[in-house]
Amino acid sequence: MRKLFTFILATAVLSGCQTADDGLNTSSTPVAATGPAASAIAGDMASRLAEQIGPAGTTTIKMEKDKSEFATALEAALKGWGYAVITDGNVGKDVKPVELAYWIDGVDGQVLARLSTPSIALGRAYTATPAGAVPASPLSIMQRN
Repeated sequence: MRKLFTFILATAVLSGCQTADDGLNTSSTPVAATGPAASAIAGDMASRLAEQIGPAGTTTIKMEKDKSEFATALEAALKGWGYAVITDGNVGKDVKPVELAYWIDGVDGQVLARLSTPSIALGRAYTATPAGAVPASPLSIMQRN
């Protein structure tokens, strides 16, 4: 009887250490932000960035050269807001550009987008639709000092 009680107690304690398979799963199927979705996400993120980094006529943005649809759409959206965008690394002597890093990826059927400068980072989740994309989360803003 004593061995049975010890066995049941050990089983109960060890069963608490098991993890469920349906815990923190993420989709391994990539969700590409292409075409209308890339444009919609880039437009929304560019407008949110414009609210945070200052007036367009005085700010130059430096991005890495990239041929992806999102990068092209983001560059066009920033130019549409009036920003000068540099992608070739050639910066004039008197120009101090704001360096912009961007990241976009698909997780669990949504598209996660992030824009980051030395002073601020913006992030948001989107749901891609055939006509574009709609925000699926509030805008996340992280300010750095």
